[in-house]
Amino acid sequence: MRGRGRAKLGEARCSGDKILIEIFVDADACPVKEEIYAVAARHGLPVVVVANARQSVPQDLGVEMVVVGQGADAADDWIVEQLRADDVVVTADLPLAARCLERGGQALSPNGRIFTEDSIGGLVATRNLRADLRGAGMVSGGPPPLSSKDRSRFRSRLDEVVRLALRGS
Repeated sequence: MRGRGRAKLGEARCSGDKILIEIFVDADACPVKEEIYAVAARHGLPVVVVANARQSVPQDLGVEMVVVGQGADAADDWIVEQLRADDVVVTADLPLAARCLERGGQALSPNGRIFTEDSIGGLVATRNLRADLRGAGMVSGGPPPLSSKDRSRFRSRLDEVVRLALRGS
C-alpha cells in the first residue's frame, strides 16, 4: 500500500511474480464504493479512497482512507501524483480522468463509462459547454440516481478494466 511508507512512483509493487495495480476512488461523491470493494476483493487488489473528509471504509478488505486538504483539486492532485501506469481510477470528474489517462492509468466513471484517449477530449469539451449553459441558467440538474442495472454495469466494467490493467502490468 502507499500510506506513510508508500513506495514512490515507478517502484514496482509485486506479489510473487505478479505486479499489482491499485484502484483509486475519487470518493467525495462516489455512489459505487461497495461495488469497487467487491471487485477489488475478488482480484486481491488494494483500494485507496481519497476525499476531503474522513469516510467510513472497510478495515478488512485492504482499503486505505486518505484525507487530503480542502482545496478544490486537492484529491485530484493527490491521485495523479500517486498514480502509476495501469492503476485504475474511479471518478466522475472528467478533467481528473483526462489527467489519469495522460499518466498511463485507466479511468472509468461511476456509471460504468470507460474513458479512453479517443473519447476524453470530446467529453471534456461537452462538460465545459454544459458548465457554460448552467452558468447562463439554461441547463440545470445533475445526473440521475444510479439504478441496480447501472450498478451491475459499473461492476462488470470495473472488472473488465481491472483485468485489462493486470494484463498490462
